[in-house]
Amino acid sequence: MLLSYPCLIMGQTVEDIKPKLDGNWEIIPALSDEFDQNRLDTSKWFPNNPGWLGRQPAYFSKDNVVLKDGMLNLIAKTEDLEGLPEGYHTFTTAAVQSKARVKYGYFEIRCRAMDSRCSSAFWFYAIDEDIWTEIDVFEICGKHPDKSWEHKFFATTHVFKTPEDGENHWSDHEIWIAPFRLADEFITVGLEWNESELVWYVNGEVVRTRENSHWHQPLTMNFDSETMPEWWGLPDPKDPTGYFLIDYVRSWKKIE
Repeated sequence: MLLSYPCLIMGQTVEDIKPKLDGNWEIIPALSDEFDQNRLDTSKWFPNNPGWLGRQPAYFSKDNVVLKDGMLNLIAKTEDLEGLPEGYHTFTTAAVQSKARVKYGYFEIRCRAMDSRCSSAFWFYAIDEDIWTEIDVFEICGKHPDKSWEHKFFATTHVFKTPEDGENHWSDHEIWIAPFRLADEFITVGLEWNESELVWYVNGEVVRTRENSHWHQPLTMNFDSETMPEWWGLPDPKDPTGYFLIDYVRSWKKIE
């Protein structure tokens, strides 16, 4: 099954492209972007995370969200900005969040993880009064002293709060091991999310399938980079700047 579309055919629009999945699909414009403009389309996206400053010590800086060469660049730097809240220092990273929410669909991006110990991530979440759930399509550490981490693609689901159970956080994940270093190659990643299951794809191959037991909440779409001090440690401050590159994101809803 081929799910990647490295470029648009002349005369063809994004609306003409359909995922290679069963059924009829319609593009979701508010959650699709080729990133071919000169600047981020702020009618669709926040150039940060409006509800979160970043995972300490790295601060989400709007200056680290750049469109260049037809791609969204999320940048991680070693820098100290003036006037940051306590706990934020040494590093800045980046986040982009959708203004629209979505429940169910097929979502695909073509991207390359940053060559950094900071994360490269594509995920969905929302925090409402009585429910808080999250789907992590992937989290990748592109550079690590243990080279095996540079091949690990983490696909995770979280439940933080539900009306039935209150605040009772639990999660599960599976790890797909790439046959190449993830910071070296572009990959096409898809998530199929429907009432009954979640299916993760990498370059057209299924890498995880899970029953949809809890993820029925409309969620925001997110791309970001974070420091993960308790998971895979902090970058060396002398490391070069990292770039998480996203060629496109395309989203579809299934038409019954």
